[in-house]
Amino acid sequence: MTADTADPDIRFGRLGEVSLEAIAAQMSDPRVTEHMPLDRGGWDRAAARAFVAAKEATWRRDGLGHWAIFVGERYAGWGGFQKEAMEWDFGLVLRPEHFGFGMRITRLALDRARSDPRIPFVTFLLPPSRKNLAGLARLGAEFAGEVVHEGARFRKYKLDTSTA
Repeated sequence: MTADTADPDIRFGRLGEVSLEAIAAQMSDPRVTEHMPLDRGGWDRAAARAFVAAKEATWRRDGLGHWAIFVGERYAGWGGFQKEAMEWDFGLVLRPEHFGFGMRITRLALDRARSDPRIPFVTFLLPPSRKNLAGLARLGAEFAGEVVHEGARFRKYKLDTSTA
């Protein structure tokens, strides 16, 4: 995938482009996993390999999934859309040195969702530990209630992509 024309510094690629060591290091950093209640820890090459395989399987199943995200030539993290029942959930997990790129990356990903007729809206699941939610409000996402997902409680937000 080439650089995004809307933001030439940011590129969406595939997780297979990233070394397993880089993914394991990212997911072992407590600054990254602080707000990830579903993280079980134990990240090594085997866990990273299984993670990449699972994310690639969603691409094969749904035609969409999580990308590796690059800022310039550096791996910044992973994120994208995952189908949960009949909804497309957006998630973004950045490396600490790229935390400041979250809104730019999210806006680029949402531009793609708006151009995809399969995605009339996007959901965001945030754990209660996340306190700064102003970015979601700026995007136009609305609180849709609380849900339990894989045994963890989340605040669910919804963003209509068909009109924005």
